[in-house]
Amino acid sequence: MATDNRTNWHPESWQAKTAGQQPLYRDTEAVKSVVDRLGRLPQLVTHGEVEALKKQIAEAARGERFLLQGGDCAESFDDCTADNIANKLKILLQMSLVLVTGMRKRVTRVGRIAGQYAKPRSADMETRGGQTLPSYRGDLINRPPFTPEDREPDPELMLRGYERAALTLNHIRALVDGGFADLHHPENWDLDFVRQSPMEKEYREIVDSVRDSLQFMETIAGSRVSGSGRVDFYTSHEALHLLYEQAQTHQVGHDGRWYNMATHFPWIGMRTAELDGAHVEYFRGIANPVAVKVGPGMSAEHLKALIEVLDPHDEPGRLTLIHRLGANKIESGLPPLIEAAQATGRTVLWSCDPMHGNTEKTQSGIKTRRVENVFSELEQAFDIHQKMGSHLGGVHIELTGENVTECMGGASGLTEKDLERAYRSQVDPRLNYDQALELAMRVAGYRLRSSKHRVA
Repeated sequence: MATDNRTNWHPESWQAKTAGQQPLYRDTEAVKSVVDRLGRLPQLVTHGEVEALKKQIAEAARGERFLLQGGDCAESFDDCTADNIANKLKILLQMSLVLVTGMRKRVTRVGRIAGQYAKPRSADMETRGGQTLPSYRGDLINRPPFTPEDREPDPELMLRGYERAALTLNHIRALVDGGFADLHHPENWDLDFVRQSPMEKEYREIVDSVRDSLQFMETIAGSRVSGSGRVDFYTSHEALHLLYEQAQTHQVGHDGRWYNMATHFPWIGMRTAELDGAHVEYFRGIANPVAVKVGPGMSAEHLKALIEVLDPHDEPGRLTLIHRLGANKIESGLPPLIEAAQATGRTVLWSCDPMHGNTEKTQSGIKTRRVENVFSELEQAFDIHQKMGSHLGGVHIELTGENVTECMGGASGLTEKDLERAYRSQVDPRLNYDQALELAMRVAGYRLRSSKHRVA
């Protein structure tokens, strides 16, 4: 039964609630003008795409699929280039190929892309050298340089964000529809530096196995295997900046339900998941599949209430819960959350974010993550869900197709000294190509054969 999201709800109804993590604009008339213009622009995604993703998420919740969700912690307008977009798509395609062959399940590919331009911050203001300015909240709101002009929230950036999202989506669709994701030619997905990766041998063997199997099936059938020439690819972002999301919320479909047409799959972060808050109010009314980040500090009662508000009719594929606890806290923190969800009787999709709970700073103040902790949390998550009669059906990770050095450890053995060599993130550290591919192999049940490549 579908949720009637039109009852006592409107895209602007969140404005009657307390809204955290929102920018403070000086010129309210300029903001109104931008929101009005944004609302008249073409929709970025389609109703049919959103419903197709919801169906796939329902399948993942039943154990029939696996959700792979990954991308930048915060996208940059400057990084909206053909190469950067293609590289993100390449690593997600490679990871999904590993997961399909190892798990023997279909994989739903969702990028943190084409809209991940706003980030929550722990403090509204930042002080450097005696000067205090607004914190950088992502390119959708202000700019990274530490100057009064750059850090002033600028409503026009919402339009720039829409434009970059549209360009990104257009390029992704062109690549996918043009045969870029064809299983017959996985060499299209190679990154320039893949030959230097310690993961190359294992990955090449998987590629060769898939290619041989595909050729065998097509030889026997005498025709091309249906669906082998393209894949579905969906977008997601944290729907943090509510004016941006509101402006792109429209009534579509035969039943007139409201959809956020800026993305296929929006989520609520931990900092804005208050039951009586503006974000939950906004999310309860949209018909998209939605997700909530859950972790330390969220009580069982709070989680039960969130589930009741966001998925009152147990709609298949409606709600995903993404737990982010940390390798040292998941053993004690996850079981109560699973029990709380089970008590509601709802069928939700559980996904694991093994990144955010494992963030730390080096002695020199660089924010990083240890890959062994990321892997540990993910492996523990699978075990805990299985023991509790639950099912982990997805993974949510911050990664990049760039050859960065932001997280320590992994097959390449990156150390603290390596971080400064290619640390490019403006916000949170991301897994690089090697680390992301190794994570996919671990999830799929593969193990690196050479002991020198194992994480210490």
